[in-house]
Amino acid sequence: MKALQAHNGVAKLVEIQSPELFATGVLVETIYTAVSPGTERLLIEGSKDGVRQLGYSAVGKVKQIGQSVKGIQVGDVVACYGAPYVGHMEQLVVPETLVAKCSADVIPQHAAFAAHGTIAIHAIRQGQLQFGESVVVIGLGVLGQMIAKICAAASYDVICYEPNEKRAEMLKHTPGIEVFSDLMKMEQHITTFTNGHGVDAVLLCAGGKHSETTPRSLEWVRKQGRIVIVGDVEPQFNREQLFIKEAIVTISRAGGPGRYDARYEKEAMDYPYHYVRWTEGRNLAAYIRLLERKAIDVSDFVQMQIPFKNSADVYNMLENSEALTAIIEYLGGN
Repeated sequence: MKALQAHNGVAKLVEIQSPELFATGVLVETIYTAVSPGTERLLIEGSKDGVRQLGYSAVGKVKQIGQSVKGIQVGDVVACYGAPYVGHMEQLVVPETLVAKCSADVIPQHAAFAAHGTIAIHAIRQGQLQFGESVVVIGLGVLGQMIAKICAAASYDVICYEPNEKRAEMLKHTPGIEVFSDLMKMEQHITTFTNGHGVDAVLLCAGGKHSETTPRSLEWVRKQGRIVIVGDVEPQFNREQLFIKEAIVTISRAGGPGRYDARYEKEAMDYPYHYVRWTEGRNLAAYIRLLERKAIDVSDFVQMQIPFKNSADVYNMLENSEALTAIIEYLGGN
């Protein structure tokens, strides 16, 4: 089968061995995969000393199931999350803990953003937000946009900062979200809106390791508030400000408990529900439920849809356009 990989700093379509089905796996014929421009460009840059598989978010149709799989049947449409099982390739074999069944109410293109939804949900959980609280989201790439939409759906008061006005405009008419491209205006709004107390949490989704917004986030959060590092930023904070605010700083790692645990993923050994309420698999299912209930609208993410045969050009196409991201369309599953 064909797969999109990075070889020596270049993205290219290559022939690879089709994946073999294992006992806890689900064989999926890919319908769409979603591109994560920032993460995948980093993988391409890092491939100068080897090969990197690209992509980690997909939707497809089940063609076969392993002997231990329960709850998934041949013919089901499923959302899939997580490398190395998921990538831009024609067929996938994904552990059952990393797939979620999609009903007919779910638009497949929207389900293709399964990874982004799962990661966003875990990041929000790391912020420990409660009903009625306020949150600042810094950076409105795909992940920041997804986080803001889900926070608004959960009835949090959402304040966003994004210097790119095109990206900021995408959320300006979403109820419950205030968007700013001017940092000082956002800070004035935070002061007024919270009566000087500060927001309950800040989620840092901006790219670039040394963003000015990272240390300044301590000025926006209330005492004993939470700062969650979601994007690729260095945790550089002023110790005196940390001491005064007694803020909690944490990093959100991928889609939740279970990620990078081979026993949870490939062996499908789920964590006890009553001890680990929200695993990465349960976060994935929660994203699909949001789509089923029309609680969030991600249709504006589908700005560029390209056939798989042209997918090696997708990163250059994104760089030369104003599109936020792209989805890749496959012949399989249709």
